[in-house]
Amino acid sequence: MRDVVLLLLRIGSSGQPMSIDVPPAARPATGIAWMILTGLLFVAVTAVVKHIGNRIPAPETAFLRYVLGLVFLLPMLRPMIREGLSMSSLRLFGGRGLVHGVGVMLWFYAMTQISIAEVTSMSYFTPVYATIGAAVLLGEQLAVRRIAAIVIALLGALVILRPGFREISSGHIAMLGNGVCFAMSFLIAKVMAHRVPALVVVGWLSIFVTVALFPFALAVWIWPTWEELGWLFIVAALATAGHYTMTLALRAAPISVTQPATFLQLVWATALGAVIFAEPVDGWVVFGGVLICASVSFIALREAALKRRAPASEAETSRF
Repeated sequence: MRDVVLLLLRIGSSGQPMSIDVPPAARPATGIAWMILTGLLFVAVTAVVKHIGNRIPAPETAFLRYVLGLVFLLPMLRPMIREGLSMSSLRLFGGRGLVHGVGVMLWFYAMTQISIAEVTSMSYFTPVYATIGAAVLLGEQLAVRRIAAIVIALLGALVILRPGFREISSGHIAMLGNGVCFAMSFLIAKVMAHRVPALVVVGWLSIFVTVALFPFALAVWIWPTWEELGWLFIVAALATAGHYTMTLALRAAPISVTQPATFLQLVWATALGAVIFAEPVDGWVVFGGVLICASVSFIALREAALKRRAPASEAETSRF
């Protein structure tokens, strides 16, 4: 679900966008408003996917969503064709398409197995995976405070899953795998962002994910109805709109301002599941999601503080 945005191309060690060149005197109210709209659009995506149900297997649903979403790729074709790619870049794009495709399949499967609130809560864990991955794979250093935030996020995951006190379903396992796959995708995006323009990275992601999903979809193919195709096109449109409004939010205000607003997505997801789909509200799931979201927000705040401190340090150095 990563389409026409620069978001995925500017991923930092926290798994969040690195920098959208936002000035210090940004428009926080505007940024928060855009992020609130982003949350509503993403909740709408989960609602439509939940409505579609599980008649169509998850790999096919994911494939059709990306095929139908290729229409939004048209504005990117010219820069993609103009940009030459090395063999190593193609391998990285292909690897990212594969891991991202697996992550998308796991997400669609989880949506048919567990509640919307659980899916939303566990999706907050992706930036934590990315932070760990950046330290292990890219050699980025973890400060004590960031390690503490990761520990809190892990506790949040344990609160949601509560092993030994409740049954851990295949949907929960799928969401854990989804977080790992998306974190790997984000880390590859970070590497590629230094090699090719942003739109090229986004465009090739859509193409390679579609290609990667095709054999999985073909293996379990069931002919969809026109109504199901219509709903899946709506999913693609909502996801694209959500990523666009997220980009607008990050341009209007720093992520340290907009990140806490993403918590509202959990509130809306829980309410939607209870009111529309009669899903019981699990206080432990909500509490675990709050812990994870709080830890991610803390990481974002720390990143912002370090970035503000860096120019000051450079200024002091330049004085001597």
